[in-house]
Amino acid sequence: PRSAPGPTPETGPEIPPGQPCRGPALPRATYRLQLHSGFTFNDALELVPYLASLGVSHCYLSPILKARPGSTHGYDIVDHGSVNPELGGEAGFERLAAALRANGMGVVLDLVPNHMGVMGGDNAWWLDVLENGPAAAAASHFDIDWLPAKDQLRGKVLLPTLGDHYGNVLDRGELRLAFDAEQGAFSLDYYEHRFPIDPREYPLILGPGLGRLETRLGSETPLFLELASLITAFGHLPPRSETDPERRMERQRDKEQCKHHLARICQGSADIAWYLGECLREYNGADGYPANPERLHLLLEAQAYRPAFWRVAADEINYRRFFDINDLASLRQEQAEVFEASHRLVLDLVRKGLVEGLRIDHPDGLYDPRDYFCRLQAAVRAEPAGPDRAASDGGGSSRPLWLVAEKILSPHERLREDWPVHGTTGYDFTALCSGVLVDSGNGAALERIYGAHLGESIDADELVYQSKKLIMKSALASELNVLAYQLSRIAESDRHTRDYTLNSLRSALAEVVACFPVYRTYVTADGASPEDARHVERAVTAAKKRSLAADTSVFDFVHDMLLLRVGDGKGPEYRQQAVAFALKFQQYTAPVQAKGMEDTACYRYHRLASLSEVGGDPRRFGVSVAALHRANQERARRWPHAMLSTSTHDSKRAEDVRARIHALSELPAEWRTHLQRWRRVNRGKRSLVEGESAPSRNDEYLLYQTLLGAWPLGPLDTAALDAFRARIQAYMLKAMREAKARTSWINPHPAYERAVAAFVDGLFEAAETSRFLADFLPFQRRIARLGMLNGLTQTLLKLTVPGIPDLYQGTELWDLSLVDPDNRRPADWDARVRALSVVERLSPSPEASAATAVREMLVEADNG
Repeated sequence: PRSAPGPTPETGPEIPPGQPCRGPALPRATYRLQLHSGFTFNDALELVPYLASLGVSHCYLSPILKARPGSTHGYDIVDHGSVNPELGGEAGFERLAAALRANGMGVVLDLVPNHMGVMGGDNAWWLDVLENGPAAAAASHFDIDWLPAKDQLRGKVLLPTLGDHYGNVLDRGELRLAFDAEQGAFSLDYYEHRFPIDPREYPLILGPGLGRLETRLGSETPLFLELASLITAFGHLPPRSETDPERRMERQRDKEQCKHHLARICQGSADIAWYLGECLREYNGADGYPANPERLHLLLEAQAYRPAFWRVAADEINYRRFFDINDLASLRQEQAEVFEASHRLVLDLVRKGLVEGLRIDHPDGLYDPRDYFCRLQAAVRAEPAGPDRAASDGGGSSRPLWLVAEKILSPHERLREDWPVHGTTGYDFTALCSGVLVDSGNGAALERIYGAHLGESIDADELVYQSKKLIMKSALASELNVLAYQLSRIAESDRHTRDYTLNSLRSALAEVVACFPVYRTYVTADGASPEDARHVERAVTAAKKRSLAADTSVFDFVHDMLLLRVGDGKGPEYRQQAVAFALKFQQYTAPVQAKGMEDTACYRYHRLASLSEVGGDPRRFGVSVAALHRANQERARRWPHAMLSTSTHDSKRAEDVRARIHALSELPAEWRTHLQRWRRVNRGKRSLVEGESAPSRNDEYLLYQTLLGAWPLGPLDTAALDAFRARIQAYMLKAMREAKARTSWINPHPAYERAVAAFVDGLFEAAETSRFLADFLPFQRRIARLGMLNGLTQTLLKLTVPGIPDLYQGTELWDLSLVDPDNRRPADWDARVRALSVVERLSPSPEASAATAVREMLVEADNG
């Protein structure tokens, strides 16, 4: 129960329920809630008494800032200055925070500093960039390369939004010129997307047909002269290439005045409104009046953007994205004005005491994570300290706010101690728990079983390497091109390195990234730490060995650039370019590692699928108990307030699914026997697609492990069986597309996908007489029992080892969810409230033994 732990120096005295308070400065335990339009602040408000009774100290909310309408996750923020109205707005959030305070609890927020949602028509910063290009007030907010290698993109942003090639879309009339009479603004509309027209180019729209308006009104009428003068004023606006601050401000001021002027005369005159309609018809066409795609093309060529087929993004996109997601553009938090604008509201919520901690999403995407964390803590420290704000958390005044970083650590990597955070969000603990629950002595046996099933052995190291190379050739090729051109310009400026060709530099960079042993390094303008140097040297050495280049000295050049070992005689401009390259490189290795390892290799290597998890490494089979103790002791010394998680919104399978699959490591002989039997009895359910088996042997291997891990508890009626089958089919579709072997998101293979869905259907057909289910279900029940023991073990560890335990919504009972969106299904809150009431009623009295109480709880559970 909530009051059990008692007061500590960190949490302060216990607060009686119902009494307003700020709550503890450091969480005792957090509970993650996924908010969206179907589960709002009001819905969370109803759970407050339950969460208080459960014993958590903080409600840990998914992102609450205004996101794209209909967002189910909140990571596509379009406005950092407002709370998402679909969740209930700021008033709804304040009601929830007040209710939590009244119950002695606080709020932890998931904060997304790295990127925000673009495209569409609801991000004011992005629309400003599209309208004004480099002269936009928000031009420095996004990480845009305004001088890319392709001349046609100089001063433009590539917009990979079209569903077909640009010319085809233009000819079909899907790009439409529109006019907003209230704003006096022209834009290009493409379905849900709105692309503003540069006001300086309005004369291209308003000027050609002016003679018709002159005929209608007369050349000397004030209204005609007013519009003609306004068209001239639009044409004389400072260009969007303007870099002088005063001229840029002049453009910002004058363009808005001109647009307001146009809106006023349009709304005040039917003749002007008629003329604007005629101007649109010249571009879009109308009944009996053909559209003019060539005129629209010329107008588009004059804009600060270039609409393009979505498939060109991988090669030519010139703004940094969140991984390879085109409608999530990265922000430049290293710019003071960006940091201030994107954190003003959140810091205000902290100042008001409505937020007591932050989970920082994807810090490895930031230019300088340490600098970001320092500025964030400094901004909190600068706020006036309230009477109930903790002065220190044991880490000194440099950490006045509880911060945890969503940092993925490699097995041999440590969190940087100079970061003013309280630890990671717990993926390292997830991997530790998984490792200790796996029988490490059977790794080789499981590898043999896997290889025998596939008919070939897999070199896991080579698989990871090739997966990263695949990502760089496809999804993240354009970012590699940018780095290569950046490095080529540096090489050209020195006579000793100018012979390194663009191709040789690009190839060397790709090899180094593919061999990189961690997500990223943290080199700054001050140089590289010994740890960073070791990572770079390891990557370069491995890349050299793999390279077929005749001249491997190019790797030495790359090595020196990455560690800023700039030679004597180099001027400040050269060093500045080297620093910019080194820090940009670091922002590239992280998404390649994530997409290559987590989203490709982990969906291809299934020796034991439960080890293919975010923050884990499927090549690492098992962790000793001694290693577990050492890790806990290390955390107690260095990061005692780090988060401990076992399931998250990003997990590839819920903790209880993993716990079941872990059990296979203890039963290799039985697993092999059943696997062979299932493959044999299900051979008639497989299909041939283009001469190859569907599902592939690898996909079938994953499917059987998934069924063992996710099979629901208790008997299944027809409706429940159908629902589970649909979930498995959806999971397999996502897993196969992520693997990118027989199908993918970019190039789906419908015939193969249908064949695998039909195979899943076949496994569930005629359940009463199914030879497969007759053999599968008894083995599954055994695995489920062993999985429960594993699940209880990892829960006990999470609640007792040093750190702050986190519960993902619904996982306080058995949760058998798979990867998102499956793990974001609504939890059965009524069932959890009832279960907790049973626990509270049967909690052992001082006279009763815990064993007796547990037996009574199990009987109560069996009775429903």
